[in-house]
Amino acid sequence: MAREGLTINPAKTCQPIGAMYAALGIHGCLPHSHGSQGCCSYHRSTLTRHYKEPVMAATSSFTEGASVFGGQANLLQAIETIFTVYDPDIIAVHSTCLSETIGDDLQQITKKAKDDGKIPEGKYVIYASTPSFVGSHITGYANMVTGMAEQFSVSTGEKKEQINIIAGWMEPSDMREIKRLSKEMGVKIVLFPDTSDVLDAPQTGKHELYPKGGVTVSELQSSGDSICSLALGCISAEPAAIALEKKHKVPFETLDMPIGLSATDRFVMSLSKAAGVAVPAEITAERGRLVDVMADMEQYFHGKKVALFGDPDHLIPLTEFLLDLNMKPVHIVSGTPGQRFDKRMQEILERAPYANFKNGLNADMFLLHQWIKNEPVDLLIGNTYGKYIARDEDIPFIRFGFPILDRIGHSYFPNVGYSGSLRLVEKILSALMDRQDRTCLEEKFELVM
Repeated sequence: MAREGLTINPAKTCQPIGAMYAALGIHGCLPHSHGSQGCCSYHRSTLTRHYKEPVMAATSSFTEGASVFGGQANLLQAIETIFTVYDPDIIAVHSTCLSETIGDDLQQITKKAKDDGKIPEGKYVIYASTPSFVGSHITGYANMVTGMAEQFSVSTGEKKEQINIIAGWMEPSDMREIKRLSKEMGVKIVLFPDTSDVLDAPQTGKHELYPKGGVTVSELQSSGDSICSLALGCISAEPAAIALEKKHKVPFETLDMPIGLSATDRFVMSLSKAAGVAVPAEITAERGRLVDVMADMEQYFHGKKVALFGDPDHLIPLTEFLLDLNMKPVHIVSGTPGQRFDKRMQEILERAPYANFKNGLNADMFLLHQWIKNEPVDLLIGNTYGKYIARDEDIPFIRFGFPILDRIGHSYFPNVGYSGSLRLVEKILSALMDRQDRTCLEEKFELVM
């Protein structure tokens, strides 16, 4: 019997975590959680455990009184205190379950803070509505990035020779790789948000409350004058592109996050076309190296069954990449709701009509485990929480997505682009070959692949 009213181990977390991560992608920004201290502590600790970096954020510190009478006084006091004590350039406020339930209006409170002179000259407060009881961390990320586009962008009427690249939820290393590819092609971009050099900042012996990384206010403001926008992710990035089109008539194209061969091809070609530049030989060579490895190792990938779970903008291109490797993605689960995921997965899985996929309500780790028990797989791909299924069913496991709490490297080595895809191929192959070496008969224990 299908479950209707129960979720067991959801394959997602709550909106404010995504909003907090997105806000860290603005230079000089302090995220602010409008709710209780416990909410902010949970969101900070989850991001800190994933990135192995201290994540700074402020909170409105709701008590019983704020819960009954509203949190406006708390937020107004917080804004004044934060600018006085911590001196950020920007405060990015996101709501929580509690503040949404009592009906606090962040737009109205922010306006009052400005009218009351609590926001110093040259400083900014932006906001996003991120109720935890709907959506997921991906929804919260999208809402905060949309807030950046709506509240910062301006139009002078004169187009700039630059392209907005709106990053879906990806690692700092992925954002760095997007910038590298764009630079290699000679294209000026405004990438937002940008957590590179924020959550992967080097150790200098001195703690910087606001590291040098992040998209700047002037860059965000200029996004209204850009030629066009490329949104990398139909769930986490497209809403911001739509906002820029509505506000400043900046045309946009929505692309899958460039994970894997086909998705990276589409990104490179779209960037080339939008900027009117040729694809340089070095990027073509990077692609050739990826294709060479895929061809050389195809015999080890062919027909291997894979279960994967995580965020929709990761799963869409990852599923396509597995099919390009001639693997068989058979079980796919995302806790983030949204019809766009269904539509895109149906398109991709025309090549794999045997696959199960589900997102949103009741798409959880328990369902994935049930599917795997009914049809075992050769490989599991997902965040750290997949390790329990991998252990129970003795399946090779690759950590991918958010959160990864028990390993390092995910924030330093990209998964996007041709080089990131090559790393992903290497990880898949290593997991499969480690299993073969561990379990094969003695006479099949080969020195050379």
